[in-house]
Amino acid sequence: MESLRTLKPFFLIPQQWLPRRCIPHRYYCSKLASGSVAPKKTKEATLHKFKSQISSGPSLQDFVRGVSDNKIPVFNEEYAEKHAYLSEEYDMGKARKVCFETYGCQMNVNDTEIAWSILQKKGYQRTNDLNEADVVLLVTCSIREKAEQTIWNRLQQLTAMKRRRSKTCVPMKIGILGCMAERLKTELLEREKLVDVLAGPDAYRDLPRLLAVAHGGHQASNVLLSLEETYADVMPVHVASQGCSAFVSIMRGCDNMCSYCIVPFTRGRERSRPVSSILEEVRMLSDQGVREVTLLGQNVNSYRDTSEEQSCSSNLTQLSRGFRTVYRTKQGGLRFADLLDQVSCIDPNMRIRFTSPHPKDFPDEVLQLIEERANICKQIHLPAQSGSSQVLKAMRRGYTREAYLDLVENIRRIIPGVSLSSDFISGFCGETEDDHHQTLSLIREVGYNVGFLFAYSMRNKTHAFHKLQDDVPAEVKQRRLQECISVFREEALKVNASLIGSTQLVLVEGESKRSASDLCGRSDGNVKVIFPKEDVAVQPADVNTAPVSPGDYVLVKILSASSQSLRGRALSHSSLTDAARHSESLLGLPPGGNMASVTGCTVMPSLT
Repeated sequence: MESLRTLKPFFLIPQQWLPRRCIPHRYYCSKLASGSVAPKKTKEATLHKFKSQISSGPSLQDFVRGVSDNKIPVFNEEYAEKHAYLSEEYDMGKARKVCFETYGCQMNVNDTEIAWSILQKKGYQRTNDLNEADVVLLVTCSIREKAEQTIWNRLQQLTAMKRRRSKTCVPMKIGILGCMAERLKTELLEREKLVDVLAGPDAYRDLPRLLAVAHGGHQASNVLLSLEETYADVMPVHVASQGCSAFVSIMRGCDNMCSYCIVPFTRGRERSRPVSSILEEVRMLSDQGVREVTLLGQNVNSYRDTSEEQSCSSNLTQLSRGFRTVYRTKQGGLRFADLLDQVSCIDPNMRIRFTSPHPKDFPDEVLQLIEERANICKQIHLPAQSGSSQVLKAMRRGYTREAYLDLVENIRRIIPGVSLSSDFISGFCGETEDDHHQTLSLIREVGYNVGFLFAYSMRNKTHAFHKLQDDVPAEVKQRRLQECISVFREEALKVNASLIGSTQLVLVEGESKRSASDLCGRSDGNVKVIFPKEDVAVQPADVNTAPVSPGDYVLVKILSASSQSLRGRALSHSSLTDAARHSESLLGLPPGGNMASVTGCTVMPSLT
């Protein structure tokens, strides 16, 4: 009862808060008699003043950062500076040096370029020397357990370096960007206090504020996912090797919800960048002399731009025959074929690639465009993941083995000589030995040029985590993985060996990693080609010679092959347009052939 007496005042309701019908009549009349009730005009004036204050005060937009009536948000710096609770000076970099370390897929490379573009405008400087870095930002991958463990180990190393730093220096701040920040928010902030800043894939605009808070001595985090963010108005600062190639992000997120995949939970729903923004970036890269652009997305060929009214038609999305999705068929917008068409017209001497696609989004119109345009590489990444229809169903991939093979046949019919690469997962939930052998037989039947192969790693939040059992022992997964890699290399060696004696158009990237006396580049089919560093003819059959530099196109006669690369000797300088014009006569290809080539098995992460 004593406790109730203590709480009693909290339950008393002032009479003026009661509904009018509950107030004693005499009390109401006495108020009128005393003249304490404000005259009507006074009440109206007070009400008018109150409404005026509301109309001139903050709106909902002021409390929801980045919200826009437009489908594609554009960051308004003037608005941000006016309403931000941190002053402009407070979130400026003040010449602090930032070091980026990028892990995982090509999308993370592009994310690094976006984050650097944002920080550069705020006055940060970039360094590759950890010893002089004030900020170290790790752009992370979360697609497999091994990728995450690499980051945990790196955080321990950086923290030890941070503690050893002289107290006379500016304290080092460590930040985690990207997928791992999104997946392990709380754990990253709390585990041994290793991290000062967390920024998810949709929060890079907020990096200056987060770093300002961190420099004030506090941990800072923003891992909110967005339904709209595409960074369409942020021009990435490209740091491509030798300036020969660049990645251009065209869409973000994924709606496929494959049962093994964490991407929809770390990068959110699909949203596409406007065509106009993409074309502007590709033109800029062309003007800078970039010779190869790779269009990026978690499901790149499901691109659908609905940002412009004229693009919002009633046409339904066309899928590859025999494929289905877990979501309702989408309607309207400019599709991937429309974008690919416009991008390929910007610079006839710029190669166009794209990754990572989903097999469901290869209608004939996309394939026909690839065949028609000389500067769209005749190389397609076609992630299979398994050769067993039973496993594919458990993976929720939306196709059977038979539908996949029909697509391969259709691709090769429309694009003769096309190079194919793929992804495979060994040891997925419930995979039997028979399922595994079906995967091996699929690899042999298709004959891919490049393979991205992994042992299955269970990720929380995924459909498999909630509904399936990770019941294949680790040692069995590894054994099956090694068998897949072995078969992949056997088949790649066969297709590469068939190219000995042919001539390939190679885009030169620079010196070979193994020998300074050799140069290295890639063919149309994305195969690595190594050849001696020497002056070659300016044009075929020309007596004048010139040195070969990164960014040059050269014709290379193939003399030997391995499962992973080709070796040859450069014959002459060339160009995409010249090679396309004289492909059959210059390259010695059979009628209907093209400049596509193949390479060997690589074990590394991809996007799908």
